[in-house]
Amino acid sequence: MILLNLLNKIKKKLRWKRRWITLASILAAAGLTMLALAMLNKGTLFPGRGVSEEQPVFGRGISQVVQVQPEEEVMSVVNQMKGQREAYAKKAYVCGEELQLLGKMTPQQILQYHKEHPVLTVTMGEAGDIYFTEKIDDLSPQCKNNAYFGLDAGGNLSLFEGVPESKQVIRTFFQLNIQYLESSLPKETVKQLYRGIPVNNLEEYNSVLSTFADFAVEEKLKQLK
Repeated sequence: MILLNLLNKIKKKLRWKRRWITLASILAAAGLTMLALAMLNKGTLFPGRGVSEEQPVFGRGISQVVQVQPEEEVMSVVNQMKGQREAYAKKAYVCGEELQLLGKMTPQQILQYHKEHPVLTVTMGEAGDIYFTEKIDDLSPQCKNNAYFGLDAGGNLSLFEGVPESKQVIRTFFQLNIQYLESSLPKETVKQLYRGIPVNNLEEYNSVLSTFADFAVEEKLKQLK
């Protein structure tokens, strides 16, 4: 936590230095927006259309809705089946996953299970196995205990199972500008990155990603987004 607090402080300083660069463009954009609004009020931007004309508004006052997989999508999976298939309940975390064997299922049993668990996504694996997947916005228990951020051989920020020395990459995020990073961060912080930064919860996970995104090679960061 001490390291993460330090990184967050450094990140704030770096962003403060960049703020003046974008301030002028923000003010310019705001000025253009105000001008456009003024023209709309006068009906000069779009003649014949004033602000009194009602326009549809979307996304206001609507609570978050849990998306349910349409039955036709499940049917498209089931229609590929012949006989019984091994079925699994899968928990897909932000980092890591867990599988639980449900046993062999017929197409009818798959449809019934889906009706009982409509928020689960039904997919078929390459081997023909069926997966009922639940997405969880958290780290798996295994990741909380044994996941580390570090650098791979190509200079990419990666998540490892164990310390980076183990070379067991779970996921690669973006390439880092090593020269800029080493000149901007304290030496001990850089050493920690090479040794591996443990993440014990989702807040730490997001904090590390957010911090080192400031040192990403821009093209790689755009591809990630």
